[in-house]
Amino acid sequence: MNTNLLGIDIGGTKCAVIYGIDHDGVMEVADKVRFETTDVESTLSRILRELQAMCFKHDLNAANTRGVGISCGGPLDSRRGVVMSPPNLPGWDNIPIVQMVQEASGIPAILQNDANACAVAEWKYGAGRGTQNMVFLTFGTGLGAGLVLDGKLYSGTNDNAGELGHIRLSEFGPVGYGKAGSVEGFASGGGIAQLAASAVKEKLMMGEKVSWCPDGDLTRLSARVVAEAAKEGDELAKSVYRTSATYLGKALAMVIDMLNPEVIVIGSIFVRAEELIRPFMQAAIDRDALPGAAAVCRVKPAELGEAIGDIAALSLAATIESQL
Repeated sequence: MNTNLLGIDIGGTKCAVIYGIDHDGVMEVADKVRFETTDVESTLSRILRELQAMCFKHDLNAANTRGVGISCGGPLDSRRGVVMSPPNLPGWDNIPIVQMVQEASGIPAILQNDANACAVAEWKYGAGRGTQNMVFLTFGTGLGAGLVLDGKLYSGTNDNAGELGHIRLSEFGPVGYGKAGSVEGFASGGGIAQLAASAVKEKLMMGEKVSWCPDGDLTRLSARVVAEAAKEGDELAKSVYRTSATYLGKALAMVIDMLNPEVIVIGSIFVRAEELIRPFMQAAIDRDALPGAAAVCRVKPAELGEAIGDIAALSLAATIESQL
Protein backbone atom coordinates (compact mmCIF):
# COMPACT_ATOMS: atom_id res chain seq x y z
CA MET A 1 0.00 0.00 0.00
CA ASN A 2 1.29 3.46 -0.91
CA THR A 3 0.79 6.30 1.57
CA ASN A 4 1.07 10.00 0.74
CA LEU A 5 2.98 12.10 3.28
CA LEU A 6 3.95 15.75 3.56
CA GLY A 7 6.87 17.18 5.50
CA ILE A 8 8.08 20.62 6.57
CA ASP A 9 11.72 20.97 7.63
CA ILE A 10 12.35 24.29 9.40
CA GLY A 11 16.00 25.28 9.83
CA GLY A 12 17.91 28.37 10.82
CA THR A 13 19.07 29.09 7.26
CA LYS A 14 16.87 26.91 5.02
CA CYS A 15 13.37 25.48 5.04
CA ALA A 16 11.81 22.80 2.86
CA VAL A 17 8.36 21.50 2.00
CA ILE A 18 8.50 17.86 0.96
CA TYR A 19 6.09 15.39 -0.62
CA GLY A 20 6.88 11.74 0.01
CA ILE A 21 5.33 8.37 -0.67
CA ASP A 22 5.72 5.42 1.68
CA HIS A 23 5.78 2.29 -0.50
CA ASP A 24 5.19 -0.39 2.15
CA GLY A 25 8.04 0.82 4.34
CA VAL A 26 10.28 2.28 1.62
CA MET A 27 10.28 6.07 1.47
CA GLU A 28 10.35 7.93 -1.84
CA VAL A 29 10.90 11.69 -1.82
CA ALA A 30 8.65 12.59 -4.76
CA ASP A 31 8.95 16.38 -4.72
CA LYS A 32 10.63 19.09 -2.66
CA VAL A 33 10.86 22.88 -2.56
CA ARG A 34 13.67 24.57 -0.60
CA PHE A 35 13.92 28.24 0.30
CA GLU A 36 15.81 30.54 2.64
CA THR A 37 14.73 31.21 6.20
CA THR A 38 14.29 34.97 6.56
CA ASP A 39 12.16 36.95 9.01
CA VAL A 40 9.42 35.14 10.89
CA GLU A 41 6.39 36.50 9.05
CA SER A 42 7.89 36.04 5.57
CA THR A 43 9.14 32.54 6.31
CA LEU A 44 5.84 31.36 7.79
CA SER A 45 3.96 32.83 4.84
CA ARG A 46 6.29 31.08 2.40
CA ILE A 47 5.96 27.73 4.22
CA LEU A 48 2.16 27.83 4.07
CA ARG A 49 2.14 29.05 0.47
CA GLU A 50 4.51 26.30 -0.69
CA LEU A 51 2.53 23.69 1.25
CA GLN A 52 -0.68 24.72 -0.48
CA ALA A 53 1.08 24.75 -3.85
CA MET A 54 2.44 21.24 -3.21
CA CYS A 55 -1.03 19.98 -2.32
CA PHE A 56 -2.51 21.56 -5.45
CA LYS A 57 0.27 20.23 -7.71
CA HIS A 58 -0.15 16.62 -6.55
CA ASP A 59 -3.86 16.71 -5.66
CA LEU A 60 -3.20 16.01 -1.98
CA ASN A 61 -5.89 16.38 0.65
CA ALA A 62 -7.09 14.90 3.93
CA ALA A 63 -8.79 12.05 2.07
CA ASN A 64 -5.61 10.73 0.43
CA THR A 65 -2.76 12.01 2.65
CA ARG A 66 -1.90 10.72 6.11
CA GLY A 67 -0.47 13.94 7.52
CA VAL A 68 2.09 16.72 7.59
CA GLY A 69 5.21 16.20 9.71
CA ILE A 70 6.96 19.34 10.95
CA SER A 71 10.60 19.10 12.06
CA CYS A 72 12.08 22.13 13.84
CA GLY A 73 14.78 22.93 16.37
CA GLY A 74 13.66 23.18 19.97
CA PRO A 75 12.52 24.30 22.42
CA LEU A 76 8.97 23.52 21.40
CA ASP A 77 5.78 22.05 22.78
CA SER A 78 4.95 19.01 20.67
CA ARG A 79 1.64 18.41 22.43
CA ARG A 80 0.30 21.89 21.67
CA GLY A 81 2.14 22.10 18.37
CA VAL A 82 3.90 25.34 19.30
CA VAL A 83 7.44 26.50 18.44
CA MET A 84 8.94 28.27 21.47
CA SER A 85 11.91 30.53 20.72
CA PRO A 86 14.57 28.20 19.25
CA PRO A 87 18.02 29.87 19.39
CA ASN A 88 18.52 29.36 15.64
CA LEU A 89 15.17 30.98 14.83
CA PRO A 90 15.10 34.48 16.36
CA GLY A 91 11.59 35.82 16.77
CA TRP A 92 9.85 32.45 16.55
CA ASP A 93 8.15 32.99 19.89
CA ASN A 94 5.13 30.79 20.65
CA ILE A 95 4.28 30.11 17.01
CA PRO A 96 1.26 27.72 16.76
CA ILE A 97 2.71 26.05 13.67
CA VAL A 98 0.56 22.91 13.78
CA GLN A 99 -2.68 24.90 13.87
CA MET A 100 -1.44 27.14 11.04
CA VAL A 101 -0.45 24.17 8.86
CA GLN A 102 -3.72 22.32 9.49
CA GLU A 103 -5.78 25.40 8.65
CA ALA A 104 -3.79 26.01 5.45
CA SER A 105 -3.90 22.41 4.21
CA GLY A 106 -6.86 20.74 5.90
CA ILE A 107 -4.52 17.83 6.70
CA PRO A 108 -3.56 16.63 10.23
CA ALA A 109 -0.11 17.83 11.33
CA ILE A 110 2.43 16.90 13.98
CA LEU A 111 5.46 18.78 15.39
CA GLN A 112 8.69 17.40 16.87
CA ASN A 113 12.19 18.71 17.44
CA ASP A 114 14.69 17.81 14.75
CA ALA A 115 16.59 15.21 16.80
CA ASN A 116 13.38 13.34 17.60
CA ALA A 117 12.31 13.55 13.97
CA CYS A 118 15.64 12.09 12.86
CA ALA A 119 15.25 9.31 15.43
CA VAL A 120 11.87 8.38 13.97
CA ALA A 121 13.36 8.47 10.45
CA GLU A 122 16.17 6.06 11.31
CA TRP A 123 13.73 3.85 13.23
CA LYS A 124 11.17 3.58 10.44
CA TYR A 125 13.40 3.79 7.36
CA GLY A 126 17.04 3.49 8.40
CA ALA A 127 19.40 1.64 10.73
CA GLY A 128 16.76 1.08 13.42
CA ARG A 129 14.18 -0.68 11.25
CA GLY A 130 12.47 -3.57 12.99
CA THR A 131 13.45 -2.58 16.53
CA GLN A 132 11.26 -1.68 19.48
CA ASN A 133 13.87 0.17 21.55
CA MET A 134 16.30 2.48 19.78
CA VAL A 135 18.43 5.48 20.71
CA PHE A 136 19.54 7.94 18.03
CA LEU A 137 22.45 10.38 18.40
CA THR A 138 23.17 13.13 15.89
CA PHE A 139 26.94 13.51 16.67
CA GLY A 140 27.28 16.50 14.35
CA THR A 141 28.07 20.10 15.29
CA GLY A 142 26.41 19.25 18.59
CA LEU A 143 25.02 16.06 20.13
CA GLY A 144 21.26 15.75 19.84
CA ALA A 145 19.38 12.59 20.75
CA GLY A 146 16.03 10.92 20.25
CA LEU A 147 14.47 7.92 21.98
CA VAL A 148 12.15 5.26 20.60
CA LEU A 149 10.94 3.08 23.49
CA ASP A 150 8.45 0.22 23.28
CA GLY A 151 7.85 0.99 19.63
CA LYS A 152 7.05 4.70 19.91
CA LEU A 153 8.83 8.02 20.20
CA TYR A 154 9.42 9.08 23.79
CA SER A 155 9.80 12.84 24.28
CA GLY A 156 9.26 13.10 28.04
CA THR A 157 7.04 15.34 30.14
CA ASN A 158 7.86 18.56 28.28
CA ASP A 159 9.96 17.50 25.28
CA ASN A 160 13.26 17.36 27.18
CA ALA A 161 13.81 13.59 27.16
CA GLY A 162 16.99 12.27 25.61
CA GLU A 163 19.23 15.30 26.25
CA LEU A 164 22.26 13.06 26.59
CA GLY A 165 24.60 15.80 25.42
CA HIS A 166 23.89 17.81 28.56
CA ILE A 167 25.15 15.14 30.98
CA ARG A 168 28.44 16.07 32.63
CA LEU A 169 31.09 13.37 32.39
CA SER A 170 33.97 15.35 33.91
CA GLU A 171 34.42 18.48 36.02
CA PHE A 172 36.83 19.74 33.38
CA GLY A 173 36.88 19.38 29.64
CA PRO A 174 35.60 20.88 26.40
CA VAL A 175 32.37 22.84 26.57
CA GLY A 176 29.10 21.65 25.04
CA TYR A 177 25.57 22.75 25.95
CA GLY A 178 27.28 25.55 27.89
CA LYS A 179 28.70 22.95 30.28
CA ALA A 180 32.38 22.01 30.58
CA GLY A 181 33.01 18.27 30.49
CA SER A 182 29.59 17.40 29.07
CA VAL A 183 28.95 14.55 26.66
CA GLU A 184 28.46 17.09 23.87
CA GLY A 185 31.73 18.71 24.91
CA PHE A 186 33.60 15.49 24.24
CA ALA A 187 31.49 13.90 21.50
CA SER A 188 30.54 16.48 18.88
CA GLY A 189 32.17 18.40 16.07
CA GLY A 190 32.57 21.43 18.30
CA GLY A 191 33.98 19.31 21.09
CA ILE A 192 36.51 17.55 18.88
CA ALA A 193 37.65 20.96 17.60
CA GLN A 194 38.15 22.10 21.21
CA LEU A 195 40.10 18.95 22.09
CA ALA A 196 42.25 19.43 19.01
CA ALA A 197 42.90 23.10 19.77
CA SER A 198 44.06 22.24 23.28
CA ALA A 199 46.35 19.46 22.01
CA VAL A 200 47.83 21.61 19.23
CA LYS A 201 48.34 24.60 21.53
CA GLU A 202 50.32 22.42 23.93
CA LYS A 203 52.58 21.26 21.11
CA LEU A 204 53.10 24.80 19.80
CA MET A 205 54.00 26.09 23.27
CA MET A 206 56.68 23.38 23.41
CA GLY A 207 58.09 24.65 20.13
CA GLU A 208 56.81 21.71 18.08
CA LYS A 209 55.01 22.04 14.76
CA VAL A 210 51.78 20.26 13.90
CA SER A 211 51.45 19.33 10.24
CA TRP A 212 47.65 19.62 10.15
CA CYS A 213 47.73 23.10 11.73
CA PRO A 214 50.79 24.59 9.97
CA ASP A 215 49.96 28.26 10.51
CA GLY A 216 48.99 27.77 14.15
CA ASP A 217 45.47 29.10 13.52
CA LEU A 218 43.46 27.07 16.03
CA THR A 219 40.17 28.51 14.79
CA ARG A 220 40.52 26.55 11.54
CA LEU A 221 40.55 23.20 13.33
CA SER A 222 37.52 20.97 12.83
CA ALA A 223 36.49 17.35 13.34
CA ARG A 224 37.04 16.77 9.62
CA VAL A 225 40.59 18.24 9.62
CA VAL A 226 41.53 16.11 12.63
CA ALA A 227 39.97 12.97 11.12
CA GLU A 228 41.90 13.40 7.88
CA ALA A 229 45.16 13.70 9.79
CA ALA A 230 44.29 10.73 12.02
CA LYS A 231 43.48 8.56 9.01
CA GLU A 232 46.91 9.42 7.62
CA GLY A 233 48.46 8.11 10.84
CA ASP A 234 49.19 11.30 12.79
CA GLU A 235 49.46 10.26 16.43
CA LEU A 236 48.30 13.56 17.91
CA ALA A 237 45.18 13.58 15.76
CA LYS A 238 44.52 9.94 16.63
CA SER A 239 44.78 10.79 20.33
CA VAL A 240 42.11 13.49 19.95
CA TYR A 241 39.69 10.96 18.48
CA ARG A 242 40.67 8.41 21.11
CA THR A 243 39.66 10.85 23.86
CA SER A 244 36.37 11.73 22.16
CA ALA A 245 35.53 8.09 21.48
CA THR A 246 36.32 6.99 25.02
CA TYR A 247 34.00 9.56 26.54
CA LEU A 248 31.34 8.72 23.98
CA GLY A 249 31.62 5.10 25.09
CA LYS A 250 31.22 6.11 28.74
CA ALA A 251 28.02 7.95 27.85
CA LEU A 252 26.69 5.05 25.79
CA ALA A 253 27.34 2.67 28.69
CA MET A 254 25.03 4.83 30.81
CA VAL A 255 22.38 4.74 28.07
CA ILE A 256 22.70 0.97 27.76
CA ASP A 257 22.37 0.46 31.52
CA MET A 258 19.42 2.83 31.85
CA LEU A 259 17.36 2.09 28.73
CA ASN A 260 18.47 -1.40 27.64
CA PRO A 261 18.08 -0.57 23.91
CA GLU A 262 18.39 -3.01 21.02
CA VAL A 263 20.33 -0.55 18.91
CA ILE A 264 22.03 2.83 19.23
CA VAL A 265 22.19 4.64 15.90
CA ILE A 266 24.79 7.41 15.53
CA GLY A 267 24.99 9.86 12.66
CA SER A 268 27.29 12.36 10.99
CA ILE A 269 30.84 12.19 12.42
CA PHE A 270 30.45 8.56 13.51
CA VAL A 271 29.41 7.59 9.98
CA ARG A 272 32.43 9.37 8.47
CA ALA A 273 35.04 8.33 11.05
CA GLU A 274 33.75 5.04 12.48
CA GLU A 275 37.15 3.34 12.24
CA LEU A 276 38.69 6.04 14.46
CA ILE A 277 35.90 5.95 17.02
CA ARG A 278 34.53 2.42 17.37
CA PRO A 279 37.50 0.61 18.99
CA PHE A 280 37.81 3.07 21.89
CA MET A 281 34.07 3.60 22.19
CA GLN A 282 33.53 -0.15 22.39
CA ALA A 283 36.30 -0.59 24.95
CA ALA A 284 34.56 1.90 27.25
CA ILE A 285 31.20 0.18 26.76
CA ASP A 286 32.74 -3.22 27.51
CA ARG A 287 34.35 -1.83 30.66
CA ASP A 288 31.43 0.19 32.04
CA ALA A 289 28.10 -1.26 30.83
CA LEU A 290 26.20 -4.15 32.34
CA PRO A 291 27.30 -7.21 30.33
CA GLY A 292 23.78 -8.52 29.83
CA ALA A 293 22.49 -5.20 28.50
CA ALA A 294 25.58 -4.57 26.36
CA ALA A 295 25.31 -8.03 24.81
CA VAL A 296 21.92 -7.28 23.23
CA CYS A 297 22.74 -3.74 22.06
CA ARG A 298 24.32 -2.96 18.70
CA VAL A 299 25.86 0.40 17.89
CA LYS A 300 25.28 1.19 14.22
CA PRO A 301 26.05 4.10 11.90
CA ALA A 302 23.03 5.98 10.62
CA GLU A 303 21.90 4.96 7.14
CA LEU A 304 19.92 7.89 5.77
CA GLY A 305 22.82 10.28 5.20
CA GLU A 306 22.07 13.65 3.59
CA ALA A 307 18.43 12.63 3.00
CA ILE A 308 17.66 12.42 6.71
CA GLY A 309 16.26 15.97 6.98
CA ASP A 310 13.62 15.27 4.34
CA ILE A 311 12.81 11.79 5.59
CA ALA A 312 12.69 12.99 9.20
CA ALA A 313 9.80 15.36 8.52
CA LEU A 314 7.99 12.79 6.37
CA SER A 315 8.48 10.05 8.96
CA LEU A 316 6.67 12.16 11.55
CA ALA A 317 3.69 12.33 9.20
CA ALA A 318 3.83 8.54 8.91
CA THR A 319 3.29 8.23 12.69
CA ILE A 320 -0.05 10.07 12.59
CA GLU A 321 -2.97 7.72 13.03
CA SER A 322 -4.31 6.89 9.58
CA GLN A 323 -7.08 9.15 8.36
CA LEU A 324 -7.47 7.25 5.08
